[in-house]
Amino acid sequence: MGVDESSGIAATLPAITGQGQLRVGGLTPLTTVDYPGELAAVVFCQGCPWHCRYCHNAHLLPSVAVGLIPWAEVRRFLEARRGLLDAVVFSGGEPTLQPSLMGAMEQVRALGFKIGLHTSGAYPARLKKLLPLLNWVGLDIKALPDDYPAITGVPKSGERAWESLGILLAAGVPLEVRTTILPGHEGDATLVTLKARLAALGVKTHHIQQCRMERVLDPTLSA
Repeated sequence: MGVDESSGIAATLPAITGQGQLRVGGLTPLTTVDYPGELAAVVFCQGCPWHCRYCHNAHLLPSVAVGLIPWAEVRRFLEARRGLLDAVVFSGGEPTLQPSLMGAMEQVRALGFKIGLHTSGAYPARLKKLLPLLNWVGLDIKALPDDYPAITGVPKSGERAWESLGILLAAGVPLEVRTTILPGHEGDATLVTLKARLAALGVKTHHIQQCRMERVLDPTLSA
């Protein structure tokens, strides 16, 4: 499906900035749980720089995949949902991986929707540029900084995530921090330290999530 760029609201929307169109790997048309207190759609952005062992969206990890949803199709869907939905959440994958995310968010705001973001905090500098567009953020803080590589497989990933946390707290963006427990670490004493450190930094909402085991990236976790 396409959009007639020469007429209607499409002609008034901001252009996508960055390199190309947003790569969309999936779309949830209605959710009541992905943006607190709001009826929302979720746009799943394709690609992620980390490979968390408990990831249950492994199909969204590659930057390029078959069956992507054209951004024009997503935009047309959202145009038809004005007045029916309150917000649009950009999830993933890791949305901030894509340079075109800002332009997509600008278009969604121009349609009158609130903007939510689910992010791992992998790109602090890019996240900072998005702050004027964000109404709410769900940030994954997976562990204490030094423990991140054992989860993500990427050195220094913890420092980047915690830097993103500091940026969001300083900006005062409504924020929910989530921590998914790595199987086998449910009683780990570091979880107590993690919760205490987050509270000391000023995190008001911190949810502990159980790992969804049905399709984790690392199959050895199922054992």
